Amino acid sequence: MKNIPVTPESEALARRLVWFETPGEALSDPVRCVAYALAPATHEDMTVLRRFLTEDDLREALEGAPPGIIDARSWAYWNSKFGRYPVPPMPVRRFG
Repeated sequence: MKNIPVTPESEALARRLVWFETPGEALSDPVRCVAYALAPATHEDMTVLRRFLTEDDLREALEGAPPGIIDARSWAYWNSKFGRYPVPPMPVRRFG
């Protein structure tokens, strides 16, 4: 997956969606940053992301999403949007 360039738009998006990190930190891990966007993203948010990323990039972010970031409803929506049917199981946390 290619990196999301640091622009005023992408920084604003990262600042709002990954509020607990600096925009630079959030954008440095594009898979994780996109995963944070997929749950609460608005149409405008996705328009910004699609300026920088292809559909394959977004699909890759969905496939590599860390557990606990995307809620079940968003997981089902985005998987169906990208033609992944039946929807695969959500990522799960594994301990020890």
